[in-house]
Amino acid sequence: MSAKIGVITFPGTLDDVDAQRAARRAGAEAVPLWHADADLRGVDAVIVPGGFSYGDYLRCGAIAKFAPVMGEVVRAAGQGMPVLGICNGFQILCEAGLLPGALTRNSALHFVCRDQWLKVENNTSAWTSRYDAGAELLVPLKSGEGAYMADAAVLDELEGEGRVLFRYAGDDPNGSLRGIAGITDARGRVAGLMPHPEHAIDPLTGPTDDGLGMFLSVLDVLVAA
Repeated sequence: MSAKIGVITFPGTLDDVDAQRAARRAGAEAVPLWHADADLRGVDAVIVPGGFSYGDYLRCGAIAKFAPVMGEVVRAAGQGMPVLGICNGFQILCEAGLLPGALTRNSALHFVCRDQWLKVENNTSAWTSRYDAGAELLVPLKSGEGAYMADAAVLDELEGEGRVLFRYAGDDPNGSLRGIAGITDARGRVAGLMPHPEHAIDPLTGPTDDGLGMFLSVLDVLVAA
């Protein structure tokens, strides 16, 4: 039996189908999860995908974190379940307290939509073990509130503990502090990033298949468990 990766749909989510496709491409069974259900349906990992939860009103993710399913995600993450937040999902994980910091408006106050190079800073997390440290990946980026912010103490802690997963290569598209594009929790099980690996799993439809490594990485963890 294959590992099960749950993908949550909130009102406004638009990348849930893509995330399910990426999980299946990696070899997992993709399980749709509904925001109003306090039930993870026996999944082994969870993806909180990109989109515009609740219309992106208030702070992104500020309402989504109260969804019944998020209570179960927080509980499962506390027990070590791998969780990945992409774009709006990254914002939700920060609002839910699973990751430190917050995402704010891009420094130029414009929505950014382009293919973006990322540098792999940490290849020891549950979501990045398939990459070489220092490798550069090309994946799509599309966000208006993608500037990662945290106070200096949190940034120093992330850097000191090797919890910066990805940094923007070249110019910083959204004004993130220290060029941070993605981080992980202290155990390397909960991860969040602004760019979209689920849109880069096949060169036919994305700029590359560089994003597939994230889904293959977590499948390695789940199969070995």
